[in-house]
Amino acid sequence: MTTTAYLPLPITPATLKELRELDDSGRPLRPYTAREDGVPIDSVGSPLRCCLRGIEAGERVALVSYAPLRRWAAESGAEPGAYDEAGPVFIHAGPCAGPAEGRGYPFARPGALRTLRRYDASGRIVGGALFEIPDDAEAGFGRALDAAFGAPEVAVVHVRALEYGCFQFEVRRP
Repeated sequence: MTTTAYLPLPITPATLKELRELDDSGRPLRPYTAREDGVPIDSVGSPLRCCLRGIEAGERVALVSYAPLRRWAAESGAEPGAYDEAGPVFIHAGPCAGPAEGRGYPFARPGALRTLRRYDASGRIVGGALFEIPDDAEAGFGRALDAAFGAPEVAVVHVRALEYGCFQFEVRRP
């Protein structure tokens, strides 16, 4: 069993239900079956934000627009203003079991580059850091998140892939 110093959060079941109707850009769900040949979208191995694991061939999935800061702000009463943004994420087209118990940090391929965006309780960005995932991903993420939450104003951190800017997962102040 792997335990992490901080809890990587998937998209919540309630939000997933909404995204399966209309995504955060107002588009209806367009599900497809993930295929090894990349038709209609090259997605096998891409991260699923509902269960924090890679897509497997044969799964019914969808690429949707998701606004993670907007969703957090609505729940917390924050007003992110211009920091609100939406971007593409993969989800299962139907309900899934969510992340496995005892999981580590998801999508933690050594050498991959991530940005850790820090937001305060009002939803404003208060910093960020570039992070290269080391061989010991658990310890590396732990140090990076310790640094992020070392600033007392940080309420939430969004981990994003550097190459595309895609939202990977959220971590809230413990």
